[in-house]
Amino acid sequence: EETAVVLRRNSQARRFILRLDRSGDAVSVTVPEFASFTAAMAFTAEHANWIRQQQRKQKPARPFAACQTLPLRDVDHRVVHVPQSRGAVRIDSRAREIHVAGRPEHLARRLKDWLKHTARTDLEEACHTYSSVMGLKFSRITIRDQTSRWGSCSAKGALSFSWRLILAPEFVLDYVAAHEVAHLQEMNHGPAFWALVERHCPQTDEARRWLKTHGANLHRYGR
Repeated sequence: EETAVVLRRNSQARRFILRLDRSGDAVSVTVPEFASFTAAMAFTAEHANWIRQQQRKQKPARPFAACQTLPLRDVDHRVVHVPQSRGAVRIDSRAREIHVAGRPEHLARRLKDWLKHTARTDLEEACHTYSSVMGLKFSRITIRDQTSRWGSCSAKGALSFSWRLILAPEFVLDYVAAHEVAHLQEMNHGPAFWALVERHCPQTDEARRWLKTHGANLHRYGR
């Protein structure tokens, strides 16, 4: 079984740092400025057994399928295929079901597209709220399936988020939005940055703990 290796050079690093990404499909290696990529690959090969051990610890993937249970905003919902229904996807909140219309071979794609759209809606609302109270402006929002981080903010004010945040509790998505909006003012993780985030998002510590404990599990779904 092959594993992708992503090398990232970091002028601040003093040694090689090996990390398995949240999906378990790739390995990230931080490379000090003075080291060669050849040496980084040799370092990775030396730790092949550790990589395999960590991958085996990962929980199995959960491809999107009918009758599957999916955490929507951290509330379990059953995926129900309703081929005769009109439209693509709708929610039955009382029964806690996600109804997906259309042909069975299109279910996974339609469900993922709907989750991305729902994530965008929630994240846009949260980002507009925080940018307003913080007095900041962003240029655009992009929704992706990134595995190395939950969100990012570019120097040009573009915000990017993982759609999988829609599977987390609402206060977690809310925190990640506040975190990235705060980077529009503080492009670092210094004291001023954290003071800004915590002033406007009181559940910051709780959300960070939740992501550390449960975040990797969200990457099982739809793979």
